[in-house]
Amino acid sequence: MSETKSRFVVSADWLQSELGKADLRVLDASFYLPAQKRDADAEYAAGHIPGAIRFDQDKIADHSTSLPHTIPSPDYFAAEVGRLGINENDRIVVYDGIGLFASPRVWWLFRVMGAKNVFVLDGGLDGWKAEGRPLETTAPNPAPATFTPHFDESRVVTLDTMRDIVSSGAMQIADARSAGRFAAAEPEPRAGMRSGHMPGARSLPSGAFASQGRFKSLPELRQTIEDAGIDLSKPVVTSCGSGITAAIITLALESLGHHDNKLYDGSWSEWGSRDDTPIVTGPPTPVKV
Repeated sequence: MSETKSRFVVSADWLQSELGKADLRVLDASFYLPAQKRDADAEYAAGHIPGAIRFDQDKIADHSTSLPHTIPSPDYFAAEVGRLGINENDRIVVYDGIGLFASPRVWWLFRVMGAKNVFVLDGGLDGWKAEGRPLETTAPNPAPATFTPHFDESRVVTLDTMRDIVSSGAMQIADARSAGRFAAAEPEPRAGMRSGHMPGARSLPSGAFASQGRFKSLPELRQTIEDAGIDLSKPVVTSCGSGITAAIITLALESLGHHDNKLYDGSWSEWGSRDDTPIVTGPPTPVKV
């Protein structure tokens, strides 16, 4: 692995050479917004990486809340991924269709639940197909496994904690939504959402971290984060629309050796849907030099 590339991201060449190994689990975590007009389940059925298991982020989630795909309880998560034949010691490679969109969320989720050997496929399924690599249409039928969770609750931010962070400024806030949504220049895609951003937040659109579905180099990631006004020597909480693309920033931070970070799971789907949370409109406050 190049010293300029994330240690959490693997190449298609590497993955193809490892397919079929007993401890390898490949997960198709594709997820799309309505505007993207793609059907993740249909694409999986039409052709996926050999041996890949479909990981539905809306099913393996907390169903007691109206918020989308929020983190499930450790026991529920363990039971569901155990049915998929995964244990916490497996080597787990997660991919999505686009390359760097939904897969980092599942990478983050498995790590929060205690798995150590979790990686994201550079280029995703689109890149894999473009290179003419093998596909299969049959879904695997893995033998059940036991996943023993070791949930790190400290890496997940709740609404109450987020309120405290906003009011105290104890952590930097990195928002992965588009610059237009951040500034309230574009409407939110979900009905009933107010527009804008949390006071003190910095705009770090998730698309800035990849080029054609491939994760940027470590120097490029560092520059992107620092240009947004984030100090890598201080703690960071990541947020987005619904907790999916916030994990792209988390992946970038962890790749750069920044471990004092958390993810706000409810993100804007929670914060923006309430009438008792403070919101700022317009571009971020200029960085003080």
